Amino acid sequence: MTVSIDIAGNQDIPAISEIERAAFSDPWSARSFRDALEHPAVYFGCARSDDGNVLGYVVAWFVADEGEIANLAVAPEGWGGGIGRALLDAALTEAERRRIEAVYLEVRDSNERARRLYQSRGFEEVGRRKGYYRRPVEDAIVLRRTFKQAK
Repeated sequence: MTVSIDIAGNQDIPAISEIERAAFSDPWSARSFRDALEHPAVYFGCARSDDGNVLGYVVAWFVADEGEIANLAVAPEGWGGGIGRALLDAALTEAERRRIEAVYLEVRDSNERARRLYQSRGFEEVGRRKGYYRRPVEDAIVLRRTFKQAK
């Protein structure tokens, strides 16, 4: 299966919301995703299969010289296929295009698979937010990736 990454659109929100509910115990609403589509500081990438089905998404905000990976999820049937890596790489490429100096994100302390992915892309732990996540309550590990920009 070939996967392509492009920009999400309103037509993708139902599939994205379904993936979100499967991936997270405290999911974003469809309205939150629609609002993200309309914001110029947001990169909203969508992973699609050959037949156009949505397999995952990434939402990143870029303001001034910093960015944040706000949300990234892959449909269960796409796990282990490199889709999360492709989505993260697309967001990081966009960060470089926008000349961002650092990108941050939070990840559940127990989410080893995601932590390995982020580490493989140069993210380093810079903090901890106690009790940040609900359902269940869990600490968030704050990660940062810095970029060396040509001046």
